[in-house]
This record gives sequence, C-alpha cells and structure tokens, in this order.
Amino acid sequence: MKIKTKEKSYEEVLAQPVEVHRRPLRSGRLFRLLMKMLSCFDLRATNFTCRKVGMEQLGKNEPCLFLMNHSSFIDLKIAASILYPRPFNIVCTSDGFVGKNWLMRAAGCIPTKKFVTDMVLVRDMMYALKKLNSSVLMFPEASYSFDGTATPLSDSMGKCLKLLRVPVVMIRTYGAFARDPLYNNLKLRKVDVSADMEYLLSPEEIAIKSVEELNEILKDKFTFDNFRWQQENHIRIAEAFRADCLNRVLYKCPQCKAEGKMMGKGVRLTCGNCGKAYELTEYGFLEAVEGDTEFAHIPDWYHWERESVRQELESGTYRLDVAVDIYLMVNTKSIYKVGEGRLRHTVEGFHLTGCDGRLDYTQKPNVSYSLYSDYYWYEMGDMICIGNGEMLYYCFPKAGGDVVAKTRLATEELYKMVRKL
Repeated sequence: MKIKTKEKSYEEVLAQPVEVHRRPLRSGRLFRLLMKMLSCFDLRATNFTCRKVGMEQLGKNEPCLFLMNHSSFIDLKIAASILYPRPFNIVCTSDGFVGKNWLMRAAGCIPTKKFVTDMVLVRDMMYALKKLNSSVLMFPEASYSFDGTATPLSDSMGKCLKLLRVPVVMIRTYGAFARDPLYNNLKLRKVDVSADMEYLLSPEEIAIKSVEELNEILKDKFTFDNFRWQQENHIRIAEAFRADCLNRVLYKCPQCKAEGKMMGKGVRLTCGNCGKAYELTEYGFLEAVEGDTEFAHIPDWYHWERESVRQELESGTYRLDVAVDIYLMVNTKSIYKVGEGRLRHTVEGFHLTGCDGRLDYTQKPNVSYSLYSDYYWYEMGDMICIGNGEMLYYCFPKAGGDVVAKTRLATEELYKMVRKL
C-alpha cells in the first residue's frame, strides 16, 4: 500500500489548513459485508481458523472494546471476518487517512497519532460505544513488532478501560507475523494463520480492579514470542528470502560489535565487517555458518541490542546524527516533502533541523514511552516519526545503516530512565 505525497516548501505546508476534528461514523452493514468478502481471499489462502473462548458472555448487540495484537496487515482482514456482522469502529493511525479520508471514515475508522498524547481519542471511542452503539477495535501496541515479541503498552490503558466501562475482548493471532514479518519488505510466506477471541473482562470486573491490576492483566495477555511459537509448533518456512533485510532488526554483530554492517540476504545474515555469517533455518532458529552461535533465538539477539543501547545511554555515549529526508503531515490531503535536514537523538531527546534552518523541532525524552518507527513505510523506506498534536515529522534516513530499530530501543530505554521505571 502506498501513500499520497507532494513536494511543497516548509512555509507552504505550514499555511495548509489543519484537519478539523469530526466524530466517528458507524459503518454500514453493507460496507461491513464488503470488508468481510474482500478479506476472504487472504484468509482462505492461510487456512484461517478462529477459536472463541467465553464469548457467550458478550451480548449479541452489546458494544465492547476489542484489543488485538498487531503483527501484519492481515490483522484487519481477520477482524473484518470474525467480528461480522457486529458494527465496530477501528482506532488507526492518522496517516492511514491520507488521500482516502472519506473511505476510512465510511469504514468506521477513528484517527489517532501514534505515541502522541491524544486527549480526543478516548472521547471518540466513548462516542462510538455509547452513542453509535458500536464496538471499538484497538491495537494497543500501536506499532508492528520488530522482533516478533510484544511491543510496550501504554500505562494509560488501565485508565482507559475504567473510563469506557464496557466488556473487553482479546483477539490474539498466530502465524500472522510468521507469514509477513515487518522486516521482510511485504514478502508473504506460506504459513497458516489462526486467532483466539477471548472474553477478557466484564464491566463489573473492571470496576473492582485497580488501574495497576488492569495493566498487569493486559501486559500478561500481550506477552508472546512469535519465533518461539514457530519453533515449538514446528512451523516450516522454506522461502528462500526468509532472511532478506533481517539486518533491520539484528543490526549489531555479536562477534565484532560493529553496527550497521549486517546484511540479510536469502537465508543468511552476514556481518560486512568481520564476515561472521548465520543461517535462518526453516524452523526459525539462527545457526552460525562457522564458529559459535551467540544467539540462536532472534528475540534474544534483539534483547542484547536493547541492553547495549541502555549501556550507551547510561554512559552518555549514545548518539544518533543522520541526514534525513523530511515529510510533514498537517492534514489528510497528503504527506508533504519539505526538504532535507538532520535528525539527532541523545539523552536530551530528539532534535530535528532542516529546510535551510527554517525547521527546528525538539522533543524531550519523557514525551513518549516508545517511538513510531517503521520499515518500508508505505513502500517509501525506513522511517522515524516524531512530533506532537499539531504536526508530525516523518524522517527517512538517507545513508542507511539500520538506525530505525536502535532509535526505537533508545527511545524506550531513555523513557524508562527519565521516569525511573
């Protein structure tokens, strides 16, 4: 899927009208049927099945909050199929509305900015639940997983459940990540996909539990490891491209410690600095071609990278300083390319400069617990997004080097340090 872009000067973009907030719409039954029918092709190709647990507790016409883990684009197709004919609104990223605002609104989508404080979102969700008598589908992780494990959840989720006062249902997928991991440039593998739909919390249970208890329940439900699932269930992925671009996730060599020199191609991941090579097996393990295998499990390697970033932050040596192409979003008409600049990230936070000195934006490390970053974003390239409620800055590193994953890790660890978590 691509996104509409235009080139304008920084001043021209600032002069663009800001998007006016509009309340969500209830999707029509015919539209929901169309979504279900269009989803059937991919679901049939993956032999999709769904197991329902405790769903008899949810009334046929009772609005609820569906919480779903986020693995790949097939997630929406799964939801469209298993929730039909129940009306539901979808909380989704605001850039998904660019160039197709009317379509997204007709589908019942509610826009929000990822990892940016959005006071309007809860009101929109409340309006959908109470006024439209529609359920709400939300992906609380907010971003796709890089390494196949859960991404952090906001501490505000427990408060959100308290405010909404509706049943909570968990939808958890199996095989969606293995079929289409984010790092692999949208190349689909032959993997069966399934889902569990579980009645998780009643309004009465939410009322008597503390915010902390609710957050712990959600954290437990959003704890998973897709590579471990593949290994334990002997899921064979034989595609010859399965390690393509794996360097986006595993950017640091565990042998020579060089960063940005790894290259994923075919079934191998190779360090361009020391030459150490690993094969990604058909069952999701890493095996060194020669010598010892430092990490046989991809999430273990990624966790080691996280610990390395934490050490850099604590010692004061962490620093990102890259040339970037800069795109801005102020409304849903287009994403506007305004020129080039530099993105810096240190223990002080982010600092973006560009457009011949006319753009100068800073963002403190306590602003967000994670970072909106993506691989092959709308088929444009690897991207880091920062910003606030007024403006989003989409930054595309020009020199490569696989900085996206490290920057997300640094953002998360820096937030913990600042907040003393």
